[in-house]
Amino acid sequence: MRIDAHQHFWRPGRGDYGWLTPEAHPAICRDFGPDDLAPLLDGAGVERTVLVQAAPTAAETAFLLGLAAATPFVAGVVGWADLEAPGAPAAIAALATDPNLVGLRPMLQDLADDAWILRPSVAPALDAMERAGLRFDALVKPRHLPHLARLLAARPALKVVIDHGAKPDIAGRDIDRWAAEMRAIAANSGACCKLSGLVTEADEKWTEGDLAPYVDLLLDAFGPARLMWGSDWPVVNEAGGYAAWHSAAAALTERCSPDDRDLIFGGTAAAFYAITS
Repeated sequence: MRIDAHQHFWRPGRGDYGWLTPEAHPAICRDFGPDDLAPLLDGAGVERTVLVQAAPTAAETAFLLGLAAATPFVAGVVGWADLEAPGAPAAIAALATDPNLVGLRPMLQDLADDAWILRPSVAPALDAMERAGLRFDALVKPRHLPHLARLLAARPALKVVIDHGAKPDIAGRDIDRWAAEMRAIAANSGACCKLSGLVTEADEKWTEGDLAPYVDLLLDAFGPARLMWGSDWPVVNEAGGYAAWHSAAAALTERCSPDDRDLIFGGTAAAFYAITS
């Protein structure tokens, strides 16, 4: 099974995508839905997807769960909940009754406190996620990695995947500290990592050579059984599009065996998100 482990749908007119403006994101500031993605999946041979939140609202999560229920290729939704709210455990337990919900993602990269996830006020929500068997998508940048490492050490039972390889500064050729911290996380935890979102961190006219050192690091540190490919569509439209990134990822993983590539392009996501069909 080929799985795109990270894609989005949105309707800006809903009003809760504060980051998505025509000025900042002219190429993607419009509605994107299942009918837009379906031909791209067919072209890449992708059968199922994981639909990920893009707005920090309960309303968007409800919207995505509705789309998932009506879209056969969506295997699961990573939604959002206010993890710091007093009623978070009950809200998470209620959300988890929806069979399409597979995980939650706080938008850590947008929060003022880089160590927010370590706040005691968030702990009850993380406890509730563990009880419900929900996965945690870590939307982080390199500055968050020391805090994420502490979370992983404190919560070995929490199933965590790092989105977009932690968004290394590929355009700035800044690799050493990111590489060391990602290697440490891989060695000292069971976290997985998404091979996604890299092209939007690179130069506008990126090449496979620009991406190679970062992809190689992730392959060597996490291994295919803990690495999953995702498109980050439609954000990827700002950096060449779905087909270009899928082709580059295929080329950059050619050194892997067929079995290992099966893991990267589907098997790891299926195991992590418990996708069985």
